[in-house]
Amino acid sequence: MSVAAKYYPDEPTAPVVKVTEIPGPESKKAIASLGEVFDTRPVYFVADYEKSLGNYIADVDGNVYLDLYAQIASIALGYNNPALIEAAKSPEMIRALIERPALGNFPGKDFEGIVKNVLKAAPKGQDKLWSGLSGADANELAFKAAFMWYQAKKRGYNTEFTTEENESTMKNASPGSPDLAVISFKRAFHGRLFASASVTASKPVHKIDLPSFKWPKAEFPSYKYPLEDNTEYNASEDARCLKIVEDLIKTWHIPVAALIIEPIQSEGGDNHASAAFFQGLRDITLKHGVVFIVDEVQTGVGATGSLWAHEHFNITPAPDLVTFSKKFQSAGYFFHDPEFIPNIAYRQFNTWCGDPAHMIIAGAIAKEVADNGLVAKAAEVGDYLYGKLFELSKKFPQHIQNLRGKGRATFIAWDLASPELRNTLLFKLKQNGVNCGGCAEVSVRLRPTLTFEKKHADIFLDVLEKVLADL
Repeated sequence: MSVAAKYYPDEPTAPVVKVTEIPGPESKKAIASLGEVFDTRPVYFVADYEKSLGNYIADVDGNVYLDLYAQIASIALGYNNPALIEAAKSPEMIRALIERPALGNFPGKDFEGIVKNVLKAAPKGQDKLWSGLSGADANELAFKAAFMWYQAKKRGYNTEFTTEENESTMKNASPGSPDLAVISFKRAFHGRLFASASVTASKPVHKIDLPSFKWPKAEFPSYKYPLEDNTEYNASEDARCLKIVEDLIKTWHIPVAALIIEPIQSEGGDNHASAAFFQGLRDITLKHGVVFIVDEVQTGVGATGSLWAHEHFNITPAPDLVTFSKKFQSAGYFFHDPEFIPNIAYRQFNTWCGDPAHMIIAGAIAKEVADNGLVAKAAEVGDYLYGKLFELSKKFPQHIQNLRGKGRATFIAWDLASPELRNTLLFKLKQNGVNCGGCAEVSVRLRPTLTFEKKHADIFLDVLEKVLADL
């Protein structure tokens, strides 16, 4: 029995399209009503989650879509997953929701077990975590850890703060509040808070009008496809971008304390880079004493054919910090060096120190992924899907350009000739019962669940071919 059949014996066998006007009339009514108390301008349609099941999401107009977007890459196992429902009914979950412990001061007796269940899925080389509330929060917390580690290396880990440091930080002045930078990459997306927005550079709407840290942006490689036909060019692109990174670290007007990068730039266009590039970054960060942060918020938990996408690169030594959220339903960062724990208490701290309820779900997700071999299954389905899309790209070269994601399971994307064509394609897919997402200006990205199988891929491919023929 397939995993999808095991979880979802009553999953729909095909999309259902009752209303091709999307959002439909019931969605429009709900959007208008909700709009009185909430900003509904980005809403595609209003979902009916009670009727959503497995790889299908329903809307209030009766449409049932095959979902290859999965809440912007955040659903690991499908809608109404029975294993997660059982986890949600547990006594630990009731305590986590009703008591909402302030974990830093009053962790419950069950909290160690909750943490260890999450750590069972930690990236290779990592054995500790700090918990947060969202992907952006995870990255901001990682920056704090990096800055405190960087200053401790200069000061001495157990050295007490000076009077000057204590007094100057209360005035937002150095040396207590030092001028330090995080280097990131053009087209990157790391969140919409203040420090995370400062390292984000995918779309102006994410950060316009926000005061920002004046931190450097390096260049992420822009490869030519197919990869096997452009090895020399792409290797030279790696070298060019690595030189830019090192030059910025060496010449920036304030010290660069950390570097943050996505294993695959997601919101910025599903941009890929090689193992050689990532190992080159690791070598540079070690050489210059820069903290190496890998942002696995969107790429983590199996969708690339490895539990964590950066594990494809066999980076040595392991990254210093790995941030997570989305498919894990929890958030935070993994690490291994105990010196990333600040020298005194209350430096990395807030009231809740994360959310044990979502950590319980993360542990349940990790167990289901491991017990059912879902990473390997995603890799198998992804290879099948990529092969079929490659065939379609020969038939529709004007509409499937720069197909990428080979060997990265279902983490697949391609480009169209213009934003208008891309947006038209996404809308027509919805009208035919398939929910897909875009990224950057002209890219389509696939983000199905880990229970997405060949039968789902075939439905998607049939709909896609039909839409492309009419585009």
